[in-house]
Amino acid sequence: MADLFGLDQSPIDNPKPVEMIKDFVRWFAEPDDIVVDFFSGSATTAHAVMALNAETGTARRFILVQLPEACEKGSTAERAGFSNIAELSRKRIKLAGQKIKKEHSSSPVDIGFRAFRIDSTNMANVYYVPDALEKANLDLFVDNIKLDRTPEDLLFQVMLDWGVDLALPISKQAIQDKVVFFVDGNALVACFDAHGGIDEGFVKELAKHQPLRVVFRDAGFKDSAVKINVEQIFKSLSPSTEVKCI
Repeated sequence: MADLFGLDQSPIDNPKPVEMIKDFVRWFAEPDDIVVDFFSGSATTAHAVMALNAETGTARRFILVQLPEACEKGSTAERAGFSNIAELSRKRIKLAGQKIKKEHSSSPVDIGFRAFRIDSTNMANVYYVPDALEKANLDLFVDNIKLDRTPEDLLFQVMLDWGVDLALPISKQAIQDKVVFFVDGNALVACFDAHGGIDEGFVKELAKHQPLRVVFRDAGFKDSAVKINVEQIFKSLSPSTEVKCI
């Protein structure tokens, strides 16, 4: 690990040897299995899985779980600039992937990964009864999404709700000046525009892509008539599409 981080010693004490984990993965995991490590540490498991895939042409994937446990004061990891173990894990995966890709430049190697943090729901908490509301605060409840949430936050929540694989490729396109996410081609199409610009013309444009699923942000529609007509438009132009609004 020292060569990956440019340190004289590993950023954590007693790291798992990469070669040992590669042996475990080779013995107990099928070529297309998902390897899960609930105590990721410095992400040796990810390093081992990527290296083994590169060496054998397999397609194993990994899921690593690590709490953002603070690095010990004065430890090698802290001196290297890492504030917590999860941060170190992400850096290790990135640098290990780059090293493996360089070593196996003649063959295709998948070193991509996504990092997620557990958080509360994206939906705003509305627990007020009518007589507890002040008229001046009513505008706060026009949008049902928390103000600090990004379109990407909403996309991954929808993917989880629908049981869509979080590792699928995602692309972004600009359609009529709006950002549209395409997950695995047309497996899921999503637009979280919040400026009331979604009209029937835009909906028809999305329907041309024949998505399996499509999702919009509730506050994004031009008016209630457009929102009501969305399902009818898809039934007409793309009848197999499942429509959802959040």
